[in-house]
Amino acid sequence: MAAAAAAALRAWFWNERFWLPHNVTWADLAGEPGPPGSGLQYPRAGHVLSAFPLALGIFAVRLLFERFIAKPCAINLGIQDSGPHRAQPNAILEKVFTSITKSPDGRRLEGLSKQLDWDVRKIQRWFRHRRNQDKPTTLTKFCESMWRFTFYLCIFFYGIRFLWTAPWFWDTRQCWYNYPFQDFLIMFVHHLATIGLITFSYMNNMVRVGTLVLCLHDASDFLLEAAKLANYAKYQRLCDAFFMLFGVVFIVTRLGIYPFWILNTTLFESWELIGPYPSWWLFNGLLVTLQILHIIWSYLIIRTAYKALMRGKVSKDDRSDVESSSEEEEVTSNSTKGVFSTSSNGSNCINGHVAGGQWTEDE
Repeated sequence: MAAAAAAALRAWFWNERFWLPHNVTWADLAGEPGPPGSGLQYPRAGHVLSAFPLALGIFAVRLLFERFIAKPCAINLGIQDSGPHRAQPNAILEKVFTSITKSPDGRRLEGLSKQLDWDVRKIQRWFRHRRNQDKPTTLTKFCESMWRFTFYLCIFFYGIRFLWTAPWFWDTRQCWYNYPFQDFLIMFVHHLATIGLITFSYMNNMVRVGTLVLCLHDASDFLLEAAKLANYAKYQRLCDAFFMLFGVVFIVTRLGIYPFWILNTTLFESWELIGPYPSWWLFNGLLVTLQILHIIWSYLIIRTAYKALMRGKVSKDDRSDVESSSEEEEVTSNSTKGVFSTSSNGSNCINGHVAGGQWTEDE
């Protein structure tokens, strides 16, 4: 009974009339696109499993890179591995911090003040110090950003290297000629590094247009990481320059090239050459949603850049803000919340960069 239900669910999910154009079946994609014995294959669902060992390999490379390359570079730039001031041990406050709240309200502060016979300001200061203990050091953030800068830069030029000779890079109509019977080997590894929308395009063999989307979105990421590196190393002018360059490239690629090059081919040229089918609507719906996000992010980038110009510099990483120990310092810190946030894989759904006026990171 369970096997029959699983088979029915599998047949429903992989319905050919949803995923593929008319008159094309999964059996058609099971054959070889090249001569017999050539070893060429069309994309298959099982190929996506290769992403897991690849991810482990990339993670191992990252650990080695951060330890033996990024960390020595940071030390040579004078970035220290010292963390913020640690809060004095207190079992009662530690229990409140770990089990109840990290930012107690006024009522709880009054109760703790009576229980410990401490001044409220002293308790507030303890919680600030305790929160700061969990924040990574500038050295750690520098190593993270240097890895992402290197990875984004390499993957972008890797994509350009292979797309430069691809006919669909110069003529997007080539993405749809003879679809879905197209070779995919050139960008096979490139697709394994992605999820979500790109996974869908791979499963559906929209590899050609998927490579264009990937390369376009890689164009600005390494510039943001370069700005973070300059910020951590306290090269403020270089940080500002990279940030402004990032904003220009982001806006040009996401508001100019993406809609007039990518969306033009996925919405109009594909309609003309292969016609719409159910998953075509899903694919383009996701791409249009991405364009809406591009508009929102671009607005926030422009607003952040404007505020930075008015202040005379780009603010520091919000995650590196050590909370002040005095009320005056706290007000100052809160009024200059930074534009950079490098939380490990924070929000990056699809190249997300900004949220609520602050920088966030995906990749």
